[in-house]
Amino acid sequence: MSYPRWAKGMYCDPSKNRYRQHPLDYIETLEFIIKDALSKSPEGTAEGVVGISFDTTGSTPVLVDKNGLPLAMTPGFEENPNAMFVLWKDHTATEEAAQINELARRWKTDYTMFEGGIYSSEWVWAKMLHVIKEDEAVREAAHSWIEHCDWMSALVTGKIAPSEVVRSRCSAGHKAMWHPNWGGLPENEFFVALSPLLDGYRDRLFAETHTSDKAVGTLSSEWATRLGLPQSVVVGVSAFDCHMGAVGGEITPNILARAIGTSTCDILITDYNSVGDKLVAGICGQVDGSVIPGYVGLEAGQSGFGDVYAWFKNVLAWGMDDQNAIDNLIPRLSEEAAKLPIEESTIIATDWMNGRRTPDANQNVKGAITGLTLGSSAPRIFRALVEATAYGSRAIVERFRREGVEVNGIIGLGGVARKSPFVMQTMADVIGMPIKVAATEQTCAFGAAMFAAVAAGVYPTVEDAQKAMGQGFDANYEPNMTNYELYDKLYQKYLEIGNFTETKL
Repeated sequence: MSYPRWAKGMYCDPSKNRYRQHPLDYIETLEFIIKDALSKSPEGTAEGVVGISFDTTGSTPVLVDKNGLPLAMTPGFEENPNAMFVLWKDHTATEEAAQINELARRWKTDYTMFEGGIYSSEWVWAKMLHVIKEDEAVREAAHSWIEHCDWMSALVTGKIAPSEVVRSRCSAGHKAMWHPNWGGLPENEFFVALSPLLDGYRDRLFAETHTSDKAVGTLSSEWATRLGLPQSVVVGVSAFDCHMGAVGGEITPNILARAIGTSTCDILITDYNSVGDKLVAGICGQVDGSVIPGYVGLEAGQSGFGDVYAWFKNVLAWGMDDQNAIDNLIPRLSEEAAKLPIEESTIIATDWMNGRRTPDANQNVKGAITGLTLGSSAPRIFRALVEATAYGSRAIVERFRREGVEVNGIIGLGGVARKSPFVMQTMADVIGMPIKVAATEQTCAFGAAMFAAVAAGVYPTVEDAQKAMGQGFDANYEPNMTNYELYDKLYQKYLEIGNFTETKL
């Protein structure tokens, strides 16, 4: 089942980088999918369910009223995009992110220090400030905000009042500037200096956060009935999809797990001694326990990956009516692009069609394609775009290493990793490292199931759940070192072009 409103393109405006989603999409789909799955399962399956956990995109927050209801579920706001969840890919808050960064640099404490030192428009405070500045009616009705992942577990346990919500360490630490060093969220004075409109929000939010091996509670009687599950089902603390996906893909210390889809989210865990007092610059945060308790979770990623290929497909498909031909464009382009010798291409592209997440978040940068000639065919351009996404991947690995964090292997997760050998081999060649692909197709959901099993007491630790439930790996891409040498020179050109476009255009 697709999200019904999202599938219609409702509440989104790509030309303005606005991507919003109605909470009813989440509610209706949750209810349908679980009931549908149970209807196709052997009799008695529902009674055997002991735990449930949620992984969601993020940062995807929504403003709520005093009772904890998303404003889009209250009278008068049902069709107002500003009252809905603001998706991670919504980049309408670039100005607000810049304001946060400017203030953090001169404040007595740099509250972005554990979030890579650069606050992004993809994250909660920039999004919420943008919405309340833009919409007076929403501003007057809003009492607090909540992340999508936290709202799902709150919804099904009946603990949606802002004071009752159990907040995720993952979402708060990576996106909300939460850290125990300063007692949780930044002080209210910081937010007031940012905008008087934020005065009081800190007091209506949270001080404590929790790792995803813990339980929020059990299903409420209402949601047990709606889902057809026992009320005794334990609901775990939720987290972002890529963090749980890394666990589902069997991440281990200093192995980079890359959830590769429309964008990428890259997760690495390392022990406390390895991190020490390091502040890793330009990533999406380093948070104790955000992935597996007992390790520091490090996050990076690319704002556009599969979306870059989809954009090119849509350009080529403009005016086409044959849906089968449109659907076959990417496979055909991949097949032809794979035949092209690396050294013959004059085309270098950057992968910033949707801005840059890491290294060094900047949602104002734009993508570029250079070196075009009259002989530049669609497969050649497509190959350059695939190489660009691989160069962006290499930049992330090199940033970790430059900052003193070991990357000893790579795991590929998600749709692109499983469906595109051409993309994965190119990435292995560009980075110069083997990449193994998790056998589990839905690693994020699988990781959530592992956490649910731990929260429900089936396994004592996340590592135990991984060992018992893990599905292993079913593909491995070894780098062609001759290609690596060729790509090493092209990668330097990618860096030069990226620097030029970022600073001159």
